Order: sequence, then C-alpha cells, then structure tokens
Amino acid sequence: MRTAERVTVAELAAQTGCSEMTIRRDLDQLAEQGVLRRVRGGAVSLLLRGEAPPFAVREHEAADSKRRIAAKVDELIADGESVILDSGTTVLQVARALARRRITAIPLDLHSVNALSAAPDVRLLVPGGQMLPGTLSLVGHFTETSLRALRVDTAVLAVCGLSARHGLTAHDLAEVPIKQAALAAAQRKIAVCDGSKFTRTGLGHVCPVTDLDAIVTDSSAPPGELEKIEAAGVAVILV
Repeated sequence: MRTAERVTVAELAAQTGCSEMTIRRDLDQLAEQGVLRRVRGGAVSLLLRGEAPPFAVREHEAADSKRRIAAKVDELIADGESVILDSGTTVLQVARALARRRITAIPLDLHSVNALSAAPDVRLLVPGGQMLPGTLSLVGHFTETSLRALRVDTAVLAVCGLSARHGLTAHDLAEVPIKQAALAAAQRKIAVCDGSKFTRTGLGHVCPVTDLDAIVTDSSAPPGELEKIEAAGVAVILV
C-alpha cells in the first residue's frame, strides 16, 4: 500500500501465495485500522505522504530489529537510573525489556505505561496530558510542564525521520515539544530506530543530530548516512 495507490485481491494472492480469503481478511483488518479503503475486488490506500501508518501496523514492521535494539538499550542503562521513554513502537520494545529492571521510568505513551505497570522493581512516573488516539501518546501543556520539572539520567527518543542534514524529525507536530522537553530533561540522549528511518523526514523538526549522544539502529541503516552522523560526534551503535 506504500508503493501502490490501489491493489487487488487477486494480485496480492499471487504475490504472497496466500488464499484470496486470507487476503480479504487482512484487507478488512487494515481497513479497520485506517490504512486503506475497501473497494470491489481490492483496496485503495489511505496512507498519505508524510504521515505515519497506524500504530498497530508499525508495531509489526521490523519487529526483530526493534527487539534487538531494545536489548542493546537495556545493556546501556544501569540499575537505579531514571529514564524517559518516548512514545513509539521501538521504545515500547525498550519498555518491555526494562520491565525486569530496577529503574525509575517516565513513559510518554500508555502502551509503555501498560508494559511497565506490573513490573515489581520499576518506579513508574506517569506525566499528565492529552492522549492522542491510536498512538496513545501523551502530549500538550501538562505533559510538557511535567517533563520540564524533571532532571533524569537518560531519555530514549523515538524517531520518525533521522539524518545528518535534517536531524531528528517527527510526523505529528504535537509530539515535537514533548520530545524537546524530554531532551532538555536528560543528561544522556539516545535515539532508537530501524534503518528505514534514515530515508524519511517528518514534518516537525525536533533537534539537530548533534543534540544526541547515541543512536541505536540496525544493519539496514545506510552506511554513508551513519558516517556523516558519526563525523558529527554522535555514537552509532549497530545491532
């Protein structure tokens, strides 16, 4: 759906080897998530340029890479640290990895709050704010004010787009000041993303890449872009 405005059930069945019944069921589920509109014999994309796909779709993209990235971030964080966890599917995997640790966690979406809510040794601080439907991200004045009052060891930032030229960018403008407040509150700033994010640029500029201390990504990231980022003084950690 990202490469074609319209698809047919027959074409998808031929490409995937799945039955047409399975394809129809998958298309119906994607229609419920707002990715597409069902039409006779297929579907029409509702994905717009510059917009992120629904959370439920993104959660399954590059899932293995996200788990490896989360495991590496887990290694970088020491017991006793205070950690801001940005909203997003990669950071959700980080939250799940940290659930067994003795830390203070400040999650910025309700997905990560839920992942950490039963963790016995996690001190959970939840900022107030407006909840965005779908992503369950916390945004707005209350969230920003809560973060501005904090000083934490580490902020783990999600990425919609990342490059040496454009820095860290986000699709949703409401999330930009929240990410900036998280960066301002943290002594150490770690961005996490799979390699696809280095070819994308979101609408809202969060910060230049030099504001980050480290980026944890996977081997699919473009080497040339990583070299530029490392030349700017940012540590790049591949998993």
